[in-house]
Amino acid sequence: MEEMIVEEVEKLLEQEDNTQLKEYLDNLNISDVEHLIDELPQHAVTFIDTLSIKRAVNVFRILDFPTQERIIKKLPGNKLAELINLLPPDDRTSLFSELSGEAVKKLIILLPAKDRVEALSLLGYEEDSVGRLMTPDYVAVKKDWTVTRVLEHIRRYGKNSETIDVIYVIDKDGTLLDDIRIREILLADPEAKIGDLTDRRLIALKANDHQEEAINIFRMNNRVALPVVDDHNVLLGIVTVDDILWIANEEYTEDMHKIGGTQALDEPYLDMPILGLFKRRIGWLVVLFLGEMLTASAMGHFEADIAKAVILAMFVPLIISSGGNSGSQASTLIIQAMALGEITVSDWWRVMRREIISGLMLGVVLGCIGFLRIFAWTFFTDMYGPHWMLIGVTVGVSLVGVVLWGSLAGSMLPLILKKLGADPATSSAPFVATLVDVTGLIIYFSVAVMFLTGVLL
Repeated sequence: MEEMIVEEVEKLLEQEDNTQLKEYLDNLNISDVEHLIDELPQHAVTFIDTLSIKRAVNVFRILDFPTQERIIKKLPGNKLAELINLLPPDDRTSLFSELSGEAVKKLIILLPAKDRVEALSLLGYEEDSVGRLMTPDYVAVKKDWTVTRVLEHIRRYGKNSETIDVIYVIDKDGTLLDDIRIREILLADPEAKIGDLTDRRLIALKANDHQEEAINIFRMNNRVALPVVDDHNVLLGIVTVDDILWIANEEYTEDMHKIGGTQALDEPYLDMPILGLFKRRIGWLVVLFLGEMLTASAMGHFEADIAKAVILAMFVPLIISSGGNSGSQASTLIIQAMALGEITVSDWWRVMRREIISGLMLGVVLGCIGFLRIFAWTFFTDMYGPHWMLIGVTVGVSLVGVVLWGSLAGSMLPLILKKLGADPATSSAPFVATLVDVTGLIIYFSVAVMFLTGVLL
């Protein structure tokens, strides 16, 4: 279906039939037009310029930023002014926050005076704050209004609101008192005062809160929108669930990149220049490489022991990979639980206690498998010599210690970073694995010295 649309549009472009092209584009779904722009990026400006303005706005707002930026640079001035004016305030703010300062100045000039003040006000909040997400398009009513007056107000101003599912009750100073679902207003007595319908069970966001907090609050409450207030509880705007879903997706993507040991990409992978990919990956790779160099230092410290019992070197990959894997597992689980609001820094002892128990259980299972592997090989080869049992015990006990340590390191690092004000996702799986690789070798050879001194060492 999508290929047929692309072929049809290409024909219309070749014929230079703008009337037919406009009619065809205006009858497509918004998502189909977005797909067209992805498939024919060289005609993106033509598509936006040809669409009716309202549909152009709806398409523009769902495009990725690099595409939006290309369109802005080439779109005719009159169409650009209409587009920027009709963009919802929250989408406009998101766009402005991505653009360079000079580009923002040029676009703000296109806005009416009222919208210009609004845009500048929204841009005054921190980049990752709730204030950057909010829109001032909402319906607010006074507590002493009757239901009849409220409905008249909604009919007059509701079309300009982002949503009218929820109506906000304020006092004469603009202080937020409560919110009421439209259903309750529609079913109420027309002469009832709106203040009598409130239940005072208000949930609101602070403008300076981090966006992750807003994601958690939306997740815990069944709301399509939430009000945003300042430190004095004055209503500033609302945040709708569609913006929260967008931010949640960005946060998830960023965390996945960090967990994988790279900086977050701010463009789709295939649109990212090779040099940009290199820059985002090389930093972490160098850090991890330098960390892994400590592995060689650790082995050098036990060089004499390895020379006496070369057989120990055979199990180095087994030991360090097991510790790294257990650490990566724990790190990923804790980061995800923190992102979902299931645990906080104050839960560190409960987390540690659980990881001690689970780490021991996991280590014992792997340790037994390691011992049984050495035991089974004695039936086919004498490579482990007469002291195979001591070697098996060394490997088994080392695995218990390394897996336990990996679980503890992987679970505690995200909590420590959070406590220090850093992003927990930066204690990524590769970072934890590197840390456990180095310390795992120390554990392994220390256990070997304990069990094999006087026998092989």
